[in-house]
Amino acid sequence: MPPAAVLIDVEGTTTPIRFVHDVLFPYARAGLPGLLVTRTDEPDVAAALAEVFGPDKLATLLAWMDGDVKATPLKALQGILWRDGYAAGDLCGELYPDVAPCLRRWCAAGLRLCIYSSGSVEAQRQLFGHSVAGDLVPLFTGFFDTRIGAKREAQSYATIAQGLFLPGSEILFLSDIEAELDAAISAGLRTCQLVRANDATIASERHPTAEDFQAVARQFGLPTPQ
Repeated sequence: MPPAAVLIDVEGTTTPIRFVHDVLFPYARAGLPGLLVTRTDEPDVAAALAEVFGPDKLATLLAWMDGDVKATPLKALQGILWRDGYAAGDLCGELYPDVAPCLRRWCAAGLRLCIYSSGSVEAQRQLFGHSVAGDLVPLFTGFFDTRIGAKREAQSYATIAQGLFLPGSEILFLSDIEAELDAAISAGLRTCQLVRANDATIASERHPTAEDFQAVARQFGLPTPQ
């Protein structure tokens, strides 16, 4: 039976890794110093900085970026900077060309679509709201980030399933990362790894694989774009 919901990773799944690492991350890195100087009185900035400990918050944030640490306050601040960049027209959310047509078709067929990414919910909404394919946010019924839990922990996926009021067997999780898929399947979800040639993803031997969203649709009985 086809799944009732599709839970979707972003980097390496819907969006090229290159866009995240070569466009989004440098944009946020360049904006962090000014953010910490001029905008600390903004409630969302202050709330994120309250979770950054140590005498030099900027140094801590930059070290997290250098180590690709999935720290929630860093992701929140990056999301704020990217929101500004999308609003200013400096950024446009890049997607693989197969993604938007499949998302629209799946939504029209009644599937519940959700995003789960280490990037903040704010960042997710901005990327899909200002994508090369237009505003895709209305297609989704849920956005989840590291506040729900780490992506390599089974409990995170169990919590998402509970929040969707669905058994794990009715949720298909799409990601390029084998360890995330391992965690999802441990929570009872169905899984498929996106193996994007441009991202040099190493194919898993423990999960079904697909080269794009249309291949996912064929494997799992989902509708394909007309």
